[in-house]
Amino acid sequence: MEIPQIKAFNDTLDSFINKLLPELEDIYKDIHQNPELSMEEFRTAQIAADYLTRYQFEVSTGVGVTGVVGILPNGDGPVVMLRADMDALPVAEDTGLPYASTKIARDEEGTEVGVSHVCGHDMHVTWLMGAARLFSEHRELWKGTLMAVFQPGEEVGRGAQSMIDDGMVERFPKPDIILGQHVMVGEAGTVGHRSGTILSAGNSLNVKLFGRGSHGSQPHTSIDPVVMAAATTMRLQTIISREIAPIENAVLTVGALQAGTKENIIPEDATLKLNIRTFNEDVKDHILSAVRRICCAECAASNAPRDPEFTELVSYPLTENDAAATAKVAAAFNAQFGNKSFETKPASASEDFSIFGRNWQVPYVFWFVGGTDPIVYLEAKKNNQLNSIPSNHSPKFAPVIHPTLKTGLQAMMTAAAAWFS
Repeated sequence: MEIPQIKAFNDTLDSFINKLLPELEDIYKDIHQNPELSMEEFRTAQIAADYLTRYQFEVSTGVGVTGVVGILPNGDGPVVMLRADMDALPVAEDTGLPYASTKIARDEEGTEVGVSHVCGHDMHVTWLMGAARLFSEHRELWKGTLMAVFQPGEEVGRGAQSMIDDGMVERFPKPDIILGQHVMVGEAGTVGHRSGTILSAGNSLNVKLFGRGSHGSQPHTSIDPVVMAAATTMRLQTIISREIAPIENAVLTVGALQAGTKENIIPEDATLKLNIRTFNEDVKDHILSAVRRICCAECAASNAPRDPEFTELVSYPLTENDAAATAKVAAAFNAQFGNKSFETKPASASEDFSIFGRNWQVPYVFWFVGGTDPIVYLEAKKNNQLNSIPSNHSPKFAPVIHPTLKTGLQAMMTAAAAWFS
């Protein structure tokens, strides 16, 4: 559609959106209170599938374990794919909300953990359900094919690839454009878009260091992996500070250091869990190489009995928005949201969303929707305290329902309308 048509499209739907919001709020709260860990989103997937079926979509379930794909043909026109991720995190919620999650589950390692939607995927699911219903009920306003995709396992970087491996490219129509969005810390009611790189690549590693155990009173008979791990952790920080150019952006975090069971036992081994974020393939390759070099060198310096063992935990590609497609989305957002639509900076978060576009070899656009109470956000910004606002993955993260719910729904529909005839 042209920009005037998109505006007319949204104006026509505005009253219907307002009437739908109470239903969507109930759906959101229900999903929020019933979070499911990655690749275990069976209840959430069933809710989405039943909703799509109710509104005449051709529905496929169990795609890549729990993924759901709904197809709504509506005459000749482009195929537009809208994607929402469904999984929650192994984090005990601490928001104090009346609809907060109290769920407990076992993670992949068998550890009992609290589970919560402190990344906002419950909001993503609700947005897409709302968009699916409105496009279905108002087919007189657009032409083309809508593909609604509810994806599992984003938090572990496996969900998109699992759907691809399950034959998604062969089983479903090839999209002309793939669109996705994420609720983030930011003024609720705003949307932030960007051409080119918008999200970093993410790589997580497990590094096991080997020593020789002994009694705590006889350290001379050991090769202490705790000291080895501590020295390695400190030295790894020099990769960013001394090997990466200041004009490049990169992050290296040692998020876990695990060793030993008792204060008077020197253990046999220690484990580091690393997370790396980069915006450039060459920088990523350099950091991964440097991690191996430093870990091996520190082990050699400690006279370790063997080299460290490296295991890849998660790998996310860069999210690089297509320039022409982003310009189209930005123009539509500017017309719909006015000064609440803006060009955002890249974020150091990572996503597997781009795997769909990479495998179908079609353009994709990803953007951010603000989810922070406007009064809270603007006050924190005025006082230079934006970092004090609980961010995604914090146990205190929770988007304000209104106007976030409506803004995300409008953004999803506005972007899709930019392609539909």
